[in-house]
Amino acid sequence: MTVTLADIYSAAHAIAGVADHTPLVPSPYMSARIGRDFLLKLETCQPIGAFKLRGAMNAVMAQPEGTTGVTCCSTGNHGRGVAYAAARRGMRAVICMSELVPRAKVDGIRALGAEVRISGRSQDDALAESQRLCAAEGLVEISPFDDPLVIAGQGTIGLELLAARPDISTLLVPLSGGGLAAGVAVAAKAIKPDIEVIGITMARGAAMQASIAAGKPVEVQEVPSLADSLGGGIGLANKLSFPLCRALLDGIVLVSEEEIRDAMQVLFHEDRMVAEGASVVGLAAVLAGTLPPAQGPVATIVTGRNLDMAQFARIMTGQDVQLGDYLLKGKSYGA
Repeated sequence: MTVTLADIYSAAHAIAGVADHTPLVPSPYMSARIGRDFLLKLETCQPIGAFKLRGAMNAVMAQPEGTTGVTCCSTGNHGRGVAYAAARRGMRAVICMSELVPRAKVDGIRALGAEVRISGRSQDDALAESQRLCAAEGLVEISPFDDPLVIAGQGTIGLELLAARPDISTLLVPLSGGGLAAGVAVAAKAIKPDIEVIGITMARGAAMQASIAAGKPVEVQEVPSLADSLGGGIGLANKLSFPLCRALLDGIVLVSEEEIRDAMQVLFHEDRMVAEGASVVGLAAVLAGTLPPAQGPVATIVTGRNLDMAQFARIMTGQDVQLGDYLLKGKSYGA
C-alpha cells in the first residue's frame, strides 16, 4: 500500500468545488530576510480554516452509500475537516480528542454538527476511543495521517504549489503525523525530483522526528505547545506516513516555543495574518537561522487559523503564556 501521483490527481478531482485552490502569495518581509522569494500557501482560506479539509473530504467522499458514520482522533483541524465533509454527505461523525485540545477547536467541531468525545491526555488515548467506536458501533475510522486517501488529499497542495510556481526550490512543510508532509513530498518529488522538502516541527514532543531517528515509530510524551496541531504520536502500527516521510523528506528541523512565538508575531505584524503556531514553523526555522541557505524560491504552508484568540492576543501584546508546566515568557514584537 502506497500513495502515487495518480492518487493525488484523483483526489484533486474528488475534492474540487469544496477544498479548492488556495492563494500562494509572497511575504515581502520574509523575502527580504532571505534575499529570494519566500511564498506563503494560505490554507487558512479553506472553508474550515485549515488544510485538513482536503484529506478528510477525499476520504469521506470515498465511503460507500449506507456507511453508518465516520470517526477519527484529532488535535482539532482533522476533526473539523471530517465533521464538515460528513455533514455534506448527511453522515454521522464522532470526533475523539484528548483533554489537551484547545476549547476553541472543540467548540468549532461541535458547531459543524459532529459529536465530540474527550478521552485521556494524549492523541493515543483519543485514537483508542476512535477504534473502540469502530468496533462497538460500526463506524469507519479516518486516520488524520496514516490513510492513503487522506495523504492523497493533502498531496493536492503539492500539485497547486508547483503549478503556480514551478521554480520553487525548497518546501518547508509543518510536520506532525506526516500526512501533509508525505502527500506534499510524493507530489512535489514526482513532478520535480530535485526539489527539497523539509519537515518542520516543534522541539517538544516531535513524534515523527523521534521515530525517524529511532528507525521505527515510537511514543513521545505529548505536552502543551503553541503548535498544538502538531502534537500527538504517529501510531506504533504506522504503515504509510512514516515510511513515506523517512524516504522522501530531505531533513527535519525542530523549532522552540520562543521561535514559534516570534514567527507568529512576524506573520501578524508584517503580513497582517492570523495563524496557528503550527502554521508558522516554516517561518520560525528561517528566522532562527536553523536552515541551510537555499537557492531559488522557498515556500511554506500556512496550515490553519483555528486558534485560541485570547492566547493569540497575549502573544501579540508581549504577555507571558503558560503551556502546561512551561512558562513562555512574553516578548513584544521588535523588542
